Amino acid sequence: MREWAEVRAELYTPEEIRESDLRVAIINELIKARNEKKISQSELEELSGVKQSVISRMETGYTIPQISTVLKVLAPLGKTLYVGDIEKKAKAI
Repeated sequence: MREWAEVRAELYTPEEIRESDLRVAIINELIKARNEKKISQSELEELSGVKQSVISRMETGYTIPQISTVLKVLAPLGKTLYVGDIEKKAKAI
């Protein structure tokens, strides 16, 4: 049986894989921040103005949210997006 990484490399371009990995990392951080603050999706809807159903679809990967939506959800969690040098980040890891 083949490993997922091998199949993934055949199905997607390196750019698509990087984009997907970044999207997953952002959403994982959103979920982590929400859980750390003990805020439900419904409470986050009230704080952000983003519907709970949209938050749910973002967290489960059923939708690719617009940056403006991500920012609206991150703000009440005390988070923001940071744009930095990928090469420096890779070296730090």
